[in-house]
Amino acid sequence: MSAEGGLGPGASSPKRDLVLPQLRRRRDVLGVSALKRSISDALESRRLLVLVPFFLLAGIAAYAGLVDEPDPAIWLVVGVVCLTSGLATAMGFGWMRRPRALLAAFGFGLCLLPAHAYVAGTPMLGFPIYGAYEATVDRVLSRAPDATRLVIANIVPVADAPDPDLKKARVLVRGDAPVSVGDRISANLRLAPVPGPVLPASFDNQFHAYFEGIGAFGNVTSNLAVLSYAEEGDFLANVEKLRGTIARRIDAVLTGQQAAIARAMTVGDQSLISDETREVMANSGLAHIYSISGLHLSIVAGGVFALFRLALAASAALSARIPIKKLAAGAGIAAALGYLLLAGGIGNIPAFRSTLMLVLVFDAVLAGRRALTMRNVALAAIAIILVDPADVFRASFQLSFAAVVGLIGVYETMRPVGQGARGAFKRVLVLFMAAAFTSGIAGAATLLFSAYHFQQTAPLGVLGNVLVLPFLTFVIMPFGTLGVLLMPVGLEAAPLQAMGWGIEQMLSIAAFVTALGQGLETNPLLAPSALLAGLFGLAWFAFLKDRWRFAGPVLALTWIAMFGFDHRPDILIADSTQAVAVRTAAGMDLMDGQTGTFAVDVWSEHYAEIIGPELAGRQCDTLACVFSGTGYAMSLIESAEAFSEDCWQSDLVLTRAYAPIYCRDNTQVIDAADLRRGGVHWLRWNVERKRFDVRTAIPPGDRPWRP
Repeated sequence: MSAEGGLGPGASSPKRDLVLPQLRRRRDVLGVSALKRSISDALESRRLLVLVPFFLLAGIAAYAGLVDEPDPAIWLVVGVVCLTSGLATAMGFGWMRRPRALLAAFGFGLCLLPAHAYVAGTPMLGFPIYGAYEATVDRVLSRAPDATRLVIANIVPVADAPDPDLKKARVLVRGDAPVSVGDRISANLRLAPVPGPVLPASFDNQFHAYFEGIGAFGNVTSNLAVLSYAEEGDFLANVEKLRGTIARRIDAVLTGQQAAIARAMTVGDQSLISDETREVMANSGLAHIYSISGLHLSIVAGGVFALFRLALAASAALSARIPIKKLAAGAGIAAALGYLLLAGGIGNIPAFRSTLMLVLVFDAVLAGRRALTMRNVALAAIAIILVDPADVFRASFQLSFAAVVGLIGVYETMRPVGQGARGAFKRVLVLFMAAAFTSGIAGAATLLFSAYHFQQTAPLGVLGNVLVLPFLTFVIMPFGTLGVLLMPVGLEAAPLQAMGWGIEQMLSIAAFVTALGQGLETNPLLAPSALLAGLFGLAWFAFLKDRWRFAGPVLALTWIAMFGFDHRPDILIADSTQAVAVRTAAGMDLMDGQTGTFAVDVWSEHYAEIIGPELAGRQCDTLACVFSGTGYAMSLIESAEAFSEDCWQSDLVLTRAYAPIYCRDNTQVIDAADLRRGGVHWLRWNVERKRFDVRTAIPPGDRPWRP
């Protein structure tokens, strides 16, 4: 056809001119170009700051994952790299827009733990010691009628007692010990090495104790005496006495779990909360309520901010002359710091972390900037990491960081909704819907981290939080705060009773929600790689600003669904007790040891199954116990006489003694040396290899936090 009469090669049509741009736009929205624009927009907005905490965390994890501690010569080179990285991160070359700043943050993170260890680290006790010692009370962790937990420092041996060479130790005193922070005491002590993890990749007491300067756990055996009391003007000692006084005044008004939770929410002492209450609160998604954190501090400090601002705004003359919002922000900071002191100061890590975040939020108000932004979250995370880099391995840090990132990210993406005139009913309905929405976002953001660390989810946690929020916001926290403020004049009884009533309603709601979700709390086990995938998804979500941010969590969940699940063990072997748990078709039972020990209880809770007291099918004599599982035979040797026979007939030999060399040449062996080096052992039978795959709670290598 001719050009005039039809469509030639270069001809166009109105329909084609309309359709092609639309198709291109659709491909552009769904394709790489849109993602590139999203990343470019984030870089132009200087969002690289948001990724700095993640790269600091990566550097910290890289150091913690080393097999052996580097030589001093290597640390000299690394130190120069760290210093250069830190200066480049803080000062260098347009760093907000350049990815090289993230490499600098990684290098700086690599040095944070060793730098912190240089300041706070301690030698770790390698074997139990006994004797008479003098020490200074550094902290009172908890105080109850039956036991007091202390951290002691400046430990000096008396007479011929061995020198522990420790900075600090954590000790248990039977009964309510009449000691305070700053007191110099003497006592007969039994000090023991800090126990290692109870399972591979679980919470590591040795690691965290080392960076807190605690080199041993122990107890006072007798003759506790106060040699000298803290000076009258000792600020920390006076704060500790105030905390003790508040706790006693609460106990005088409230009883049972009402008093226990009131103490926890007021002065941070959770020692009297029963295991039954903890379990019910966890299953209902309300365990965070009794741990002083961002929610409590926000209610108290935010309430003070609002009341102070309202009071100043009531005067037209004042509001015209002074910046009432900034003054109210200062009052909010003071309230947050005061609450932190009552909660245990910087020793209460979740409270300290939340206080730091609130202070940064109020600082933004003082500077006339937006308070709740992803940049402020990043600054708070950076500050926390610099102060306590080991904190990044705690579940509480990951949960709170994920929740705040999730909340700010979702509200950042949403378009603002106009506020029309509403009646009282609609206002209340909107409030509850907003609470449910917020709780849902926080629950979704923390779900992976909660599942990884606690092997437990609260499927109805949103419902529990929505039902409890009115009692917490309008009854428990306000009346608890009022009760503390009225204690100097002796009028705290009525407010504390109101607080106790609110706590009782909260416990009833927790029991109700737990009953509704019965059987839905457990979840498949997640491998450590799932945690890495979750952190990648969170970093992606925090960095981008538009809807492309949701691609990161989707990718992370896809990867976890394919590769992120873990296996259950066939055998678990405790290091410090006789416990050996073996899996059969009916579940896990003990081949040796007793139920009720710490390790067995943790195993049972972690894998959400009851470990029976006796393994059916085992055969025992005075020399050994033998058991035949699916495809394997194992022997638990009690006497050296059994080695000559069982080492040839078993696929696995377990012994608390030292196995002879010929035994290792003939079969798989776990003996006293293996348990001392690796701690708790996790074993799973590998059918293809005809051998057990083994994981140890303590990774191989020589690190300073290992006794």
